[in-house]
Amino acid sequence: MIMNKKLLILLLCFMGTSWFYAQGPARDRIKTLKVAFITERVGLTSKEAQAFWPVYNEYEEALEAIRRRERIELRSQISMLQDLSSSESSTLLDKFMAIQKEKYLAQQDFISEIRTVISPKKTLLLLKAEEDFKKRLLQQMRKRRGGG
Repeated sequence: MIMNKKLLILLLCFMGTSWFYAQGPARDRIKTLKVAFITERVGLTSKEAQAFWPVYNEYEEALEAIRRRERIELRSQISMLQDLSSSESSTLLDKFMAIQKEKYLAQQDFISEIRTVISPKKTLLLLKAEEDFKKRLLQQMRKRRGGG
């Protein structure tokens, strides 16, 4: 178990930053690392994993769709922020708030559903594992850029 953790951490160190820019195979490798990280941290049994991953993957796909829309609808306009009129700024802010609400509601739906698949304690462990995974990836990105 300890050896598995060390191996996983080592793999995260090597693969960490490529997740942010990864396409295709590199992104798939990071996804595989995330699956292993979450499975270990949450302590999913085989039976739990069979029920858990389809729900989790559906949630991740929903979030990715929201993020794609966010990039398309918001990010392009935010780069031209200085040139936006008051009315355009207000519309953009409304879009931003709607997308944030959509993310929040997706997370609420996911937590409601996942807690019927795994225990509340494991649900909390999942939320912590996701945050820990993100932190490690960010740390690796900073290290590779020489900033940390």
